[in-house]
Amino acid sequence: MKSQRSAIAIRPDAVIRAYGRAETAHWMEQWLDAFGRERGDVCVDPYAWHVFSFGCHPSVALDAARAEYREAVAALYVVVDGDRGHAVETDERPSLREKGEYLVFPSNFAWTMAFTHEDGWLGPFFARHRDYDRLHEDNLAAIRNRHAAEPMRSNDRS
Repeated sequence: MKSQRSAIAIRPDAVIRAYGRAETAHWMEQWLDAFGRERGDVCVDPYAWHVFSFGCHPSVALDAARAEYREAVAALYVVVDGDRGHAVETDERPSLREKGEYLVFPSNFAWTMAFTHEDGWLGPFFARHRDYDRLHEDNLAAIRNRHAAEPMRSNDRS
């Protein structure tokens, strides 16, 4: 499966870090630990989002997923492409340009959005971590800290 990197819109200056295959594989191991623990024999190769379509982890789909994603917050977002060969970290919530395979989540896995090539039929899916409330508070604190640091960074550039 070829990479669909171009389907996610991220401003180049919003990409903070690009990850290679080994680092991306590590993100996926952690993602599966957060959202795929109860998958049993459900195959997640090549589609990690099968944990949602097969009901292994609670999620919402379609328009409800899109609505949740619009409200989801994080100071930083990780985006993993469908072939799991590439990931980036960004400070901007990615938007979907066209159908493709992507996972988007904050680094603490408070939530995830799984964009699928089956968009509108199977997916997208939005899910929360089982410890969402605590992780969400951590994300809000990180956002507050980032905003508090912004005036200092601006002064450093002057």
